[in-house]
Amino acid sequence: MTLQATFCATLVDEFVRAGVRHAVIAPGSRSTPLALALRARPELRTHVFHDERAAGFCALGVGLASGVPAVVLTTSGTATTHLHAAVVEADLACVPLIVCTADRPPELQDVGAPQTIDQTRLFGSAPRWFVDPGVGDEAMTGAWRSIGARAVAAATGDPPGPVHLNLPFRDPLIGEPGELPAGRPHGEPWTARARHAPSRVPAPAGRTVVLGSAPGDCGIPVFADPRCGVVGPSVVQHADALVRCVDLTPEVVVHVGPAPASRVVNEWVAASGAVEVVAASRWHDPSHTAAQLADVVDLGAPDPEWMARWSAASDAAERAVADVLDVASSMSEPFVARTLLRTLRSGAELVVASSMPTRDLEWYGVPRSDVRVHANRGANGIDGTIATAIGVAVASSHSTAVLLGDIAFLHDSTALIGVNARDIDLTIVVIDNDGGGIFSFLPQAAAVDATAFEDLFGTPHGVDLGALAKAHGIPTTFVEDPADFAHIVGSGGGGVRLVAVRTDRTENVKVHQQLNEAVADAVRSLW
Repeated sequence: MTLQATFCATLVDEFVRAGVRHAVIAPGSRSTPLALALRARPELRTHVFHDERAAGFCALGVGLASGVPAVVLTTSGTATTHLHAAVVEADLACVPLIVCTADRPPELQDVGAPQTIDQTRLFGSAPRWFVDPGVGDEAMTGAWRSIGARAVAAATGDPPGPVHLNLPFRDPLIGEPGELPAGRPHGEPWTARARHAPSRVPAPAGRTVVLGSAPGDCGIPVFADPRCGVVGPSVVQHADALVRCVDLTPEVVVHVGPAPASRVVNEWVAASGAVEVVAASRWHDPSHTAAQLADVVDLGAPDPEWMARWSAASDAAERAVADVLDVASSMSEPFVARTLLRTLRSGAELVVASSMPTRDLEWYGVPRSDVRVHANRGANGIDGTIATAIGVAVASSHSTAVLLGDIAFLHDSTALIGVNARDIDLTIVVIDNDGGGIFSFLPQAAAVDATAFEDLFGTPHGVDLGALAKAHGIPTTFVEDPADFAHIVGSGGGGVRLVAVRTDRTENVKVHQQLNEAVADAVRSLW
């Protein structure tokens, strides 16, 4: 008992020395030794989630907001499998995360013991590092601190991502730790990662466009990802609508980070014949058209005439979008995304679901540098969106909003369990169109029989979202007036609340078509 408890206390001590400050725990018996060790450290804030999948995404949100991994702990068996979606997202989005799964000891493996599955390399190649140190063993004491420190170093490496510690524990599970193995002086971690100089390449000369992030005054057109917070005269707004109608073909495209959510923009780049340079720490070339990959790309000299043409198109597009959305007399999904970002208080955090909300924000939002935008764009799944927002809120301690659709809300409704006790300021904005709205934009909407399409893709659910929120003690406001929406989401006020907006999926497609036509008309008047 003492050896097990001492092992866990040593791991946690190394986590704390390396800067970890949050631990997310899903209840269970086999994980008791580590759960008690985490709870015993005053430097750590512990967050308990009934559902393991929500726990995983909350820990992901902490890493997303802070850049520092949170520990997420589950008991053994199927509980561990519910972390897989968060681990995949952390891998592909390069978010630091320390996954600790309790396990049964060797004598209970392959003998029909309850809550026992094969947890060895459970998450495949996603973790940056996997270790199973076995049941606490006195012969291993000299490695304990190294294991704890390496877990943090691997999670925060280049690129950052998830690590997996599979930890078998033997009964009895409750014990008091003894004296810990000596650590480094002055509270330093046992091992710290040395940082290497990033590789740099110059971008080829030519008419250049940047996708992702670059200085807002670089003099080169920047199709900015909302998560980058880039503002300035070089930012091109409403790129999705613009590339449908402008006759401006780049010679060089620099990708900084992941690709835009817009399929239209990505196909436009791939078809342009431009030389593509990717600035990323991992291979990122889904179109198989990149010419170079480096950590950092030097953009080179701007072309004032090229920039001027894009600026004129961007300004015209913004005026057209504003004429449609900013004076809207009825609610629409683009209006909600645009207005939410515009009206949040300075310093707020915004989490956006990876479906239509993230696209509407990219396509129609007005960039802000004083609001941080987050989205699970690694695997682009909608699962765990509320839990991710909770993780962002607890890590940042800032007012946080999350924008998601009704399917994403229902998919993650277990994250609402006990949410009012978490001492966070969280506004949950739900687009309720009774189904999966994004599918209405796909070819299936026209090619599949209407009844079959509704069954397979529209998937109406008929759930009263207000009643579901009420069951969790969450106050709900249904908003129908655009003027009321701006006032409500901008008011804040602390605690957790739900703001719901009902829309129609068919009408939503028409609004997007109207916006694209308005931008096309505005741009045609320029040249």
